[in-house]
Amino acid sequence: MNFGFISVYIDDFTPCLKDNFTGELVDTEVIRIKRSSFLEKYNKKNGWYIDWSQLTKNSEVYALVIKGTVDIQGLASVQNNPDAGALYIQWMCTAPQNNKQLTDTPKYSGVGGHLFAIAGKKSIEYGYDGDVFGFAADEKLLQHYVEKLGAEAICMLHQFHFGIFDDRMKNIMEVYTYEWTDEQL
Repeated sequence: MNFGFISVYIDDFTPCLKDNFTGELVDTEVIRIKRSSFLEKYNKKNGWYIDWSQLTKNSEVYALVIKGTVDIQGLASVQNNPDAGALYIQWMCTAPQNNKQLTDTPKYSGVGGHLFAIAGKKSIEYGYDGDVFGFAADEKLLQHYVEKLGAEAICMLHQFHFGIFDDRMKNIMEVYTYEWTDEQL
């Protein structure tokens, strides 16, 4: 297993993304990205924590986009993990303009929760009832996920190892609405 980290903040629980400048709710959709060439500009140098083009080799990469566009607001890299009986969230981050660590006023709120809901949906598709696990980027984020999402600190494979299981993931998934497209890039 290749360790990655989850660095998203859960700000608002909104069914759509909320434009923090206008208050407008913005519809979203999910696109699977298979072409590493499409992800070349999504890299550490540009505020995306890792070179996302490298993740398409061993993981499924999903983008949360503004509906009808390829305007990426967040990315999640997941792996089917039958040994754990859960979906592994390898990497997850918001676009730099939505990242509270990089900007005082993110453009959109609700991105982090959407990304977790996407992982929950994939977990259900793999037969894991929404069970997911991953590694928070730091202790503060681990506590944040415990408080906001009902995550459980597991701390077996890494000190910031956590999981979200059963009804807690279903509760997250009930909040967020997005279209799941068959489109792949």
